[in-house]
Amino acid sequence: MDLDEAKEFKERCTQCAAVSWGLTDEGKYYCTSCHNVTERSKEVVNTGAIPNTKIQAINRGLKRKRKLEKGWDWYVCEGFQHILYQQAEALKTLGVGPELKVLEDNPSHSDWDSEPELLSDFSCPSFVESGAESQPDVHTQKPFPIIKASQSETASICSGSVDGVEYSLRKEKGIVKMTVPRTLAFCCLALLWQRETITLSDLLRFVEEDHIPYINAFQHFPEEMKLYGRDKGIFAIESWPNYEDIYKKMIEIATFLDLPRFPDITEDCYLHPNMLCLKYLMEVNLPDEMHNLTCQVVKMTGIGEVDFLTFDPIAKMAKTAKYDVQAVAVIVVVLKLLFLLDDNLEWSLSNIAEKYNEKNKEDKPWFDFRKWYQVMKKSLDEKKQKWEETRAKYLWKSEKPLYHSSIDKSVVCKRREMVVNLQKQFSTLVDSTPTIGKKSPSSFQFNWTEEDPDRTCFHGHSLQGVLTKKGQSLTTKNSLYWLSTQKFCRSYCKHVTTYEESNFSLSYQFIINLFSFLLRIKTSFLHEEVSLIEKRLFKTKYSKTKKKSSRSRKVRKY
Repeated sequence: MDLDEAKEFKERCTQCAAVSWGLTDEGKYYCTSCHNVTERSKEVVNTGAIPNTKIQAINRGLKRKRKLEKGWDWYVCEGFQHILYQQAEALKTLGVGPELKVLEDNPSHSDWDSEPELLSDFSCPSFVESGAESQPDVHTQKPFPIIKASQSETASICSGSVDGVEYSLRKEKGIVKMTVPRTLAFCCLALLWQRETITLSDLLRFVEEDHIPYINAFQHFPEEMKLYGRDKGIFAIESWPNYEDIYKKMIEIATFLDLPRFPDITEDCYLHPNMLCLKYLMEVNLPDEMHNLTCQVVKMTGIGEVDFLTFDPIAKMAKTAKYDVQAVAVIVVVLKLLFLLDDNLEWSLSNIAEKYNEKNKEDKPWFDFRKWYQVMKKSLDEKKQKWEETRAKYLWKSEKPLYHSSIDKSVVCKRREMVVNLQKQFSTLVDSTPTIGKKSPSSFQFNWTEEDPDRTCFHGHSLQGVLTKKGQSLTTKNSLYWLSTQKFCRSYCKHVTTYEESNFSLSYQFIINLFSFLLRIKTSFLHEEVSLIEKRLFKTKYSKTKKKSSRSRKVRKY
């Protein structure tokens, strides 16, 4: 853009009536006041400076550099491709298999001529056509299905990207528009396709711990990819990812792209509820013997069946199991079967276990619910406090400053530099201790060892205090059970059930809060899953309540 060359154009702007013109890279006149681009154009002498209009691959980019910003012409889809590449590389460092591929080779930021091999080769600015011609074989574990891309070629002076303005104005009508949260949905679909050990809750926790790029992921873009104006609204994220939102986006994307049935989730897979129940029992310091009971509940409810667990986007009711939430809900149901969790029976059973353990110190200790509650309450409070402090201290501003237009760049950079200097000075005055680096990622948030005297490990404790022998089988001493939801909402209602803490016992509230924090989900979301497990487990009870309600309606009619 050259203001001197546009001085000869003296017409008034049709929008703001100003006479202040500049030239775009294509030789068209634009108003410097309101950025209105006219149809009039100046004859361009140097045609070699004009880029080819045909784009062969979404990651090639146009090498010609702009006069003002001295950066590459790049498209929004290329930005998302870089984010996906960063996320896939981060997942590989976390132990995910090499089959998870975004690009065949590391894309050289100085040479973008390598052909892309996206883990879900998304279509930008929106998903347009899927690669249905090459349906992957589920059993051969090929890379994630490929979806071809489309591009817009309209340059804009209001954004660093070529199609930033057009993309930000585009509405989702029958299309699925790519966003930063959807990159996580793509990653989760790829992990599910490979049947990896990272669940959705793990993925979101790794994002929180900054092991997977998400917040300010754009700051890892190449220096030549200038990002400002409308790009800010596309790539800048100002909130943490939400489990329910990413889960819905997974199904939405897979359904829209008509992806084939995913690989079967069998008993030897990590995502099977029996495997996940074992993990979460260890996580929350519960006895190993409880695993036999969780396996029985999984079998009785049928949630361990291959067809129930395997995601099939082309099915009539496309939905995938919430593997981690489902496993945790099974554990909650087993705790209710054993201890009732009514703020009465669990404490009575704890008194019996405490007396037995005092008399038989050399024998295998019985599980004491009260003692477990005290240990877990203290550990949970400490974890929650650290988590809240970390969130409060999180720096949302990126190291790479964002500005609304190229004119504001110098001002924003100076302000950013001043803020960084003030932060350094303030930190040295307040706290001279060096900042601790990122913690290494772990599948477990709580660690329990027999050697720690302050935190009792309950893994090896016995359930004899709550179980009785009947013939060759063991049954629970507790013969009562209360349903988390007596009546489900109608099919047209958006939610299955509601959860109000005041309606439930304190011990049940603690269990729900503990597992909700563990998975970073809402308590109502977990309560709903517990209700659905109970609905499968106690079919006869729910059928009786239905019959009673239908009879009462008939009586009212007469």
